[in-house]
This record gives sequence, C-alpha cells and structure tokens, in this order.
Amino acid sequence: MTDTTQTQMTPPGGAKPRSPEFRLTADALRGLRQELFHDAFAYRPLPRMRVDGPITRRLPEGVREYAAWTPHAVTALCGLFAMFLASTTNNGSGTLSLVPGFLALLPVLLTLVRPVGAFWFSLAATPFAAVFSDSWGDWPWPPGAFVAHLVVLTVVALRTRPRTAAWMWVLTALYGMAAETVFGAGHYATNSVPLLFLSALSLLVVTVLHIRRAAEREVTAQLSVTAHERSKRTLLEERTTIARELHDVVAHHMSVVAIQAEAAPYRVENPPPELEQAFVTIRENAVAALTELRRVLGVVRAEDYEAPDAPQPTLADLEALLANVRDAGLSVEKVVTGAVRELPQGVELSAYRIVQEALSNALRHAPGATARVEIGYVLGGLGLRIVNGPAPATNLVKSTHGAGHGITGMRERVTMLDGEMTTGETDDGGYEVTVFLPVLVAEESG
Repeated sequence: MTDTTQTQMTPPGGAKPRSPEFRLTADALRGLRQELFHDAFAYRPLPRMRVDGPITRRLPEGVREYAAWTPHAVTALCGLFAMFLASTTNNGSGTLSLVPGFLALLPVLLTLVRPVGAFWFSLAATPFAAVFSDSWGDWPWPPGAFVAHLVVLTVVALRTRPRTAAWMWVLTALYGMAAETVFGAGHYATNSVPLLFLSALSLLVVTVLHIRRAAEREVTAQLSVTAHERSKRTLLEERTTIARELHDVVAHHMSVVAIQAEAAPYRVENPPPELEQAFVTIRENAVAALTELRRVLGVVRAEDYEAPDAPQPTLADLEALLANVRDAGLSVEKVVTGAVRELPQGVELSAYRIVQEALSNALRHAPGATARVEIGYVLGGLGLRIVNGPAPATNLVKSTHGAGHGITGMRERVTMLDGEMTTGETDDGGYEVTVFLPVLVAEESG
C-alpha cells in the first residue's frame, strides 16, 4: 500500500486561498470598473455612416454625402422627441419649465461624443426630471426620462461592447428598485419593469448585431487568408509545371554536351592528354548535372505525374494546336511576321504554352468568338499577341472547367525569361494578351 498525501498550495505571504465565488465577484467588479469608470467621459465622436451599401450607393452624389450623417440625425430626432415628452409633462413655470426638456435632450446628444458619460448623465438627471414631472403614475421614470434613457442605452450599446451595455442595464435595474423602495410612497404605479423589458429587448437586438458583425469580419479575414493561400498554391503549382516541362529541354542540352565531350577526342588525331582530360571532366560534370536534375524533378513531380512520351512542343507545332481549337468551336487565324528562325527551345516552349493558355481562356470565357494569333520575329526577341472578340449573343454557356489561373502561369513563364506581358479587355468587349520574350543574339546564333 502507498500513502498519498495531498498538499494544499498556500499563496505567498501566508494569505488564505480565495474561493471561486470570491474570484468571480472580484473579476466582475474589476470589469465594472474598467467598463464604466475608466475613461468614462473620454471623447469618442460617432463616426459617419458608410455609404457603400446596397441602398446608399444608388443615391446621387450630393445626397450620399448627407446620408453619411444619418446616425447623427436619427439620434438627434430621438432626443428632440424625448424633450417634447418631458416638456408636456412638467409642472415648472418660466425658465424652470425648460429644465426637464433639456435634461432629456442633453444625455441623448452626449452619446454622439461621450457614450459612457451619457449613461451616467442620464441616470443622474432622472431624479431631477422626476421633480418637475406632473405624471405621478410614471415613477421613477418620467416620460421624457423614460424615452431618453432607453435611447441612451441603445446608442451606447451600439457604440460599445455588449458587456458594457449589460452593466448599464444592471445599474438601471438597481436604480429603479432603489427609487421604488425608498421614494415610491404616494405613487400608484411604477414603470421600471417596462423600461427594463424594452431596454433588454433592445440590448438583445444590438448584441445580435454585434455578433453578426464580428462573424462577418472573421469570415472576411478567413476569406482573405484563404485567397492568399490559394494564390500562393497556384503560383507554386505553375512553377512546378514549368520546372517539369523545362526538365526535358535542359536534359536534352546536357545530354548533347556529354555526348560531344565524349566524342570530341576521337575527332582529333593524337590529342594531348590535357585535352582528353578536359573532355573527360566536361562529360563527368554533364552526367552529374543530369543526375541532379532527375533528383530535382523527382521532388517537384506530383504523385499522378506521368512523363510525356513525345518531346516538348515548339512553335512549329502550333498548327496542330490551332486545328484542335477550331474543332472545339473557336474560329482562330494565325499571322506570322518577320523572318522565321529557330529560337532557343525554352523560348519556343514557353511561347507555345502561352498561346495554348490564351486560347483555352478564350474557349472558356468567350465560346463561339473569333480569335487571332500574331507571332512577330523581331530583332532581339519574339512578340506574341493573342486577341479574341466578345462572345456572340447566343445560348452558348461559358465553360466552368479549368483551374482558373491561366494568367498566373503565363506571367510566370514570361517572368522566367525576363520578358514583358500585358493583358486587358479590348474596346469591343474582347480580351487581349500581348507578350514579348527577349532572345539574346548569342542564343539566336547558337
């Protein structure tokens, strides 16, 4: 048998441990002090309303500027209504008759600049408003103070956190019970319960609005993060695809280097040993580079990737591509300008893929339209222009197939070759892709 001894942790200094109820009460009082007393009269002006909503955005420009002040106007109208009720039920004369009205109006207007302070002002002004009121059946909230305090609680709840509004509701209930108990004699009816019910209903609606706005902000943030991650994944996928395609091009050149380095000594009669050793070194480096290249391709290769049987396409294979596009329903023509010449295989492959992706986009987004592919062999590079017209007004349905990031792939290919690319809509509603791929003179001659 083993004896288990439980040791009760004692706080430093020998103080007795606090009970959970005590800690809960202390946290509640600390929250009350933080929410309602700390910077209670801080200056916090009510911001103007946004005018980009589904209704306000349809308003004329001049009216839209004034629509931004709608919350301020509604609050002021509620204050004037409370002032009117207070003025009709007061028993003062002369200047004193204006006091109840101002005691109802000022707290409501104060919510526009100092919301928490407006609550304290409204609570403190209520007993003074009751002195001037003729409505003995409405105790301890005269009609003007009733409406004013209800508006103050609603506006402050909209401008603060729900917990702050809950504390205000509790303090309002405590004031109502104290006023009914201590000063309720001689009053045949009280209205604290209707005020608490209406204010609770109002705070419930405001709390739901707060929760909905917080959820919308969270969803927006998540959508932004998701879109960013999707963009990064798309970029990596496109770069991986380009790396796999360029593997064949680079491997071909490295194989040629290895073969030529191995055969070069046999083309020279009695080559010096230094030359033979140099060619051996070149061949060994080429073979090592091919081995490392295959390892890199294994890293970037997807699980379902299948190596192509045919060599990578070039601009000479465009006719077959255009024939397939025409069979798919896109009327396309090709125009070639300049002196046609053989370009580096990487440039030709990228040019072919750019034309292929541009025509695929035209098939997806403008079915039944016409397209034009212009290829210009110019000094220092290759120019491409793929333009399609608008989709005809028929019952053709735009295709939803495809990854939806063809522009990203084209830009990556152009960037890899230090080229330039512009895209945009044409004047007739079509779309245009213009690309320039630079080619060094040394590469062209090689």
